Amino acid sequence: MTAHNGFRLTINGLVQGVGFRPTIWRIANDLGLHGSVFNDAAGVVVELLAGEAQCDRFINVLYAECPLLARIDSLKVAGAVVTDPGSFVISETQQGSVSTGCAPDAATCPQCRAELFDRSNRRFRYPFINCTHCGPRLSIIRQIPYDRATTTMAQFTQCPKCQTEYEDPADRRFHAQPNACDTCGPQVWLEDNQGQKQPVDEVFSVLATALRTGNIVAIKGLGGFHLACDATNPEAVAELRLRKHRPDKAFALMVPDLDVLRSYAALATGAANLLSSPEAPVVLLDAVKNSKHPLAENVAPGQYQLGFMLPYTPLHLLLMETLDAPLVMTSGNRSGAPQAITNEDAREQLSEIADLFLMHDRPIQNRVDDSVVRQIVGRSHYLRRARGYAPTSLALPPGFEQSPDLVALGAELKNTLCLIQAGRAILTQHLGDLEDARTYEQYQHTLSLYQSLYQHQSDLYVCDQHPEYLSTKFGEQLAEEGKALIRVQHHHAHLAACLGENGYPLDGEPVLGICLDGTGFGLDNTLWGGEFLLGGYQQIERLAHIKPFPLVGGVQAIREPWRCLYAQLKQANVAEPSALEAAFPLLATKPCATLDKMIEKGLNCPLTSSAGRLFDAVAAALGCHGEGITYEGQAAIELETLAREGNPETPAYQFANADNRIDPAPFWQQLIAGLKQRNRADMAMAFHKGFANAVVEQTLLLHKAYGFKTVALSGGVMQNGLLFSTLENQLGAQGFTVLTHQMLPANDGCIAFGQALIAAAQTQYRS
Repeated sequence: MTAHNGFRLTINGLVQGVGFRPTIWRIANDLGLHGSVFNDAAGVVVELLAGEAQCDRFINVLYAECPLLARIDSLKVAGAVVTDPGSFVISETQQGSVSTGCAPDAATCPQCRAELFDRSNRRFRYPFINCTHCGPRLSIIRQIPYDRATTTMAQFTQCPKCQTEYEDPADRRFHAQPNACDTCGPQVWLEDNQGQKQPVDEVFSVLATALRTGNIVAIKGLGGFHLACDATNPEAVAELRLRKHRPDKAFALMVPDLDVLRSYAALATGAANLLSSPEAPVVLLDAVKNSKHPLAENVAPGQYQLGFMLPYTPLHLLLMETLDAPLVMTSGNRSGAPQAITNEDAREQLSEIADLFLMHDRPIQNRVDDSVVRQIVGRSHYLRRARGYAPTSLALPPGFEQSPDLVALGAELKNTLCLIQAGRAILTQHLGDLEDARTYEQYQHTLSLYQSLYQHQSDLYVCDQHPEYLSTKFGEQLAEEGKALIRVQHHHAHLAACLGENGYPLDGEPVLGICLDGTGFGLDNTLWGGEFLLGGYQQIERLAHIKPFPLVGGVQAIREPWRCLYAQLKQANVAEPSALEAAFPLLATKPCATLDKMIEKGLNCPLTSSAGRLFDAVAAALGCHGEGITYEGQAAIELETLAREGNPETPAYQFANADNRIDPAPFWQQLIAGLKQRNRADMAMAFHKGFANAVVEQTLLLHKAYGFKTVALSGGVMQNGLLFSTLENQLGAQGFTVLTHQMLPANDGCIAFGQALIAAAQTQYRS
């Protein structure tokens, strides 16, 4: 081989395990170019024997024909001496310093779906069919580079036919690491709830029959187990709730196709494409009545939306093949525990829940929950970012080019982790609530996994300021081991995450962050949650907030919204206790005298400015789960559902804006006065409108004093679609640039990203 002058292209991004090298091979051959392409730990390298014009043309075609699952973050070109191999070849992977990404798991592509149901295809009805355009990635990877030997598929030796496909650059399955067939790959089987294999030939036919007859089945899928039952069977749904100890929280649903979905939900703009995309998330859609095959009313009690997904693996496609009604498809776990991922864990966790188990022997290395997306005003808003989206790296905003490598440890609830490395943020999948011991173990496992995958060596960590968060305590343990630790205020992290998603520059003008959520530990050692913060990545100033009130009983007040109701009414001083009990019969049976003493003496009554707890109080006042809730946000969610049943033209309640505080006292006076004249739905609507007006009015008052031009909306309360859309529209109409979350949840799933940006900014500033 002869050496010639040419070019070396270094390409970073999601470029491994997504058909990137065969695409390059095809383009080079189409253009008649010689050279080579290979993976290294940092991405993909192309050595091209070409002139400058030919190299430019090659790059233009590559961008135009980039594979569906690939993403080019950077492409650097340098002159190089290139050895001519006599053609264009794909070379062996080379090792080095890791900076490439792992692609997310992807839903079955149209080509594989066609082959799955093609009787003439050798993979006909094989439940693990995949190619470079689809199938497992994160769920099976052990380390980078993403090669078969570093995945859980290493234990399956490919048969000659599969090996030939795997080695042929012209084949769709070239280096598709999970490539397999019925001869050499993973297998499925059925078990009863005693762990005994069931001797059946038509596994999916038996499974469909079991579901039709009211059984509950556990299904091992892509990133974990699901529990499924017939969503049109109220008895089956009730039994699943009873066995799983999940009395109220909505279940996700799987439907065979979009035609079936349309008979149960209104398909919002863009939702069809989202459901059918490689990410294939659960999408929340407005429910419609189906008189022919109605859903069980206990599928999603008290909610106006239903969460739907389409079959996203060949296994699910085979399961849904003969079913024409929705299935409940919820996480396979005991209530509060993480989703089971191993056969052994499923047998231990789910034997008292499921009647039948669909098992397989492809190991799941990493737990990956379903992603959940909500459509608001035609745009996607993420509630949970996991399968299909993680791990995804986000480019850091301008000004962060010198950011140090670090790890952000996230919040207590809806936890995610974030690594900054080489000028980008690497975000983990949704991990859940750390208060569960198994979830906390998974949290630590995921941190170790990502540090291993990306060879992340940093000794700098970032945590929340709340002293009782397990993520904070974990950070403190690391600090005791000699690691550097930065603490970040919770709502500052919300603001920074929203800024970062929108590419807001490090040196940009101060922004007003409106952060509305449950609670976060404030800079004054009270619990914040209804905040107007002016600042950016480096620092914030608290300009205004909701008037604080006592959270009587601490955490117990979150579980029992009537406590928030009583504290709000007492602080508003709208009536004597006897009159309050007459207005709200719920309070007549409660130990209000005891609460009075607790408030008077300050016993377990931390002050909070929480918007979430205000919504809980109003929900309790209007009959939405005032006694107690069984999942986070239940009362507020049902309050929004109630409001949507109200008259949109109903007059808004009034709040007071004084001394940089939103005071609900006037609202409570009006609500009590209207209890006998107005229906609950109109009152809920009036509250939403009135609260939104108060937030906008407070923003305008602050604008007069501080002159900011941009407003950022964040926090879990912003997932209330009625409130969010009203705020966005009204603030935009006032001339503000309104920044909202585009790629991450507004809830605490964004906290780690915000923490990472703040720590990076403060570190750069100090240096």
